[in-house]
Amino acid sequence: MHPNASGALRASIRAMGTLDPNLILLIGALLLAAGIVLGGLSSRFGVPFLLVFLVVGMLAGEDGPGGIAFNDFSVALLVGNLALGVILFDGGLRTQYRTFRVALAPSLALATLGVALTAGIVAAAAKLLFGFGWPVALLLGAIVASTDAAAVFSLLKGSGVRLNDRVASTLEIESGVNDPMAVFLTLMLIEWVMRPAELTGWALAGALTKQFGLGTLMGLVLGFALAGLLARMRKLGGNFEGLQAILATAGGVSLFALTNLWGGSGFLAVYLAGLVVGNWKGGMSEDAMRALDGLAWLAQSGMFLMLGLLVTPREVWPLLLPAAALAGVLMLVARPLGVWLTLLPFRFPLREVGFMSWMGLRGAVPIVLAIFPLMAGVPEARTLFNIAFVLVLASLLIQGASVRLAARVTAVGLPPLPEPTRQARWGRASHMMEFRLAEGMPPVGTTAQDYDWPRGVQALAVRRVEHLSTGGSALRWIDAQEAGALAVGDAIVLLVANDALEAAAHCFDPAAPSPKRAPVAAPAAQPVFGDFVLDGDVALVDVLELYGLPLPDALPDSALKERASLDAVIRSRVPRAVEGDVLRLGGITLTVREMREGRVLRVGFKLPNR
Repeated sequence: MHPNASGALRASIRAMGTLDPNLILLIGALLLAAGIVLGGLSSRFGVPFLLVFLVVGMLAGEDGPGGIAFNDFSVALLVGNLALGVILFDGGLRTQYRTFRVALAPSLALATLGVALTAGIVAAAAKLLFGFGWPVALLLGAIVASTDAAAVFSLLKGSGVRLNDRVASTLEIESGVNDPMAVFLTLMLIEWVMRPAELTGWALAGALTKQFGLGTLMGLVLGFALAGLLARMRKLGGNFEGLQAILATAGGVSLFALTNLWGGSGFLAVYLAGLVVGNWKGGMSEDAMRALDGLAWLAQSGMFLMLGLLVTPREVWPLLLPAAALAGVLMLVARPLGVWLTLLPFRFPLREVGFMSWMGLRGAVPIVLAIFPLMAGVPEARTLFNIAFVLVLASLLIQGASVRLAARVTAVGLPPLPEPTRQARWGRASHMMEFRLAEGMPPVGTTAQDYDWPRGVQALAVRRVEHLSTGGSALRWIDAQEAGALAVGDAIVLLVANDALEAAAHCFDPAAPSPKRAPVAAPAAQPVFGDFVLDGDVALVDVLELYGLPLPDALPDSALKERASLDAVIRSRVPRAVEGDVLRLGGITLTVREMREGRVLRVGFKLPNR
């Protein structure tokens, strides 16, 4: 932080002391409540929740009806860093290791090369639109180049869109680890603007290595230490369950601050620490995770309110048109081109590249980074801050509000899976889940012991309404192995390992094949998965013969001779397949419907000319 920040903070506190503390508390609480209420209403129209808090802060500011004059950037930087530390730690806690296995390499490429490419393209446009010199134009490009973890995490969770694993994992990891690159570029370019003679190639290489190397080392080492401490404290029992979230947050923020003090990337360190803690022997308790979720939402909402207060709309108006044009360049040219070039070696389908390009959401990070030049005394810093604000506002308003539409247009959204009626963490490594059986669900008509439950899923009990001879009814709990044939209306309770939660939901998918009915896909699933859903171990040639279709030219002769299954054909042509992947062979289309333990368990089959 800037050396004068602590003095400015003390001066700000003294100024606030002249006001009635109750008035300060009342204003803060009312602004937060207004943001939550309006955010809940706006979500019905697809408006991002965080955008509402930003607008509420602007309305409460000096140019709005609230008339609150707040321009202490040092306090904003302190609050912004604290909030981002909490948000990134919470994001890491909710990221599973399997996510890294699916998308680590492309995510790291986007977080480094992708950020640099985006910054360069934005800089060229900013130089043309605003007449900046190259150092200042590149500084603006670096400020707005990275996607925002708070915006991406909240929109992926709150949009109601289920994405395939590769796309969701890539976006999630990219947003969690790309901030260090943006911070590094921003700080180096500030040095170039203010002290160009001191900036050398060796200095750049050393700073980059220190940022990423120390951030990674501190995040992993202290992350394991924090995870071990939390596990030991849980064994002590007592009232620690209610304090677990507070201790975890304190540890994450301490790690964030210590890494920054030593010259590393606190953003990277705190995200990796959250990843380690969240995956440590089942992670934290469900109650602690809910408490942390509340802390993360408080951090996000408070930060966006404060950033809205910082903005002075009368300073933004003169820049609005060129800034809006720059926002268009960022969303329609810089981000798509950067993503496409970066992902070329990974052979992502074009539709997935298109969606990830559009999901380059900007949020609090660019505004916080735009405070750095202000604290350093860069001459054009106030203009850079206002431009960054317009770009963030445009991103949240346009990109954030169109997540569902973008997923539908690019066909990366998957039909929703059945939701459990109740779910709770059970011990360290599993969950208790209850599903109510409806018409068409595969377990209906079979017994719990005969159904093919995935590895890590165990049926425990059935909750059944039984009709009495007296005309009433009674709720009865039955051991799952003694419940007999499962019927519509039964509620079945499962013990599910943490890595099998999605597999458990697939067991109740009405589109799954069943011997009791034709394997026709549910209407909601047909646009994605085709006309039929077949088992992955069915031989492809058998399916083609059944429907009188010729063997596709693209299929090798060995597939015919060896009677290759749908699973084998797809995995031979689509390495690292995930649910939603598509393989076209001649006129037929095969879509991965469900994966289990690396195998294609179910396949959507679309007939030609349908």
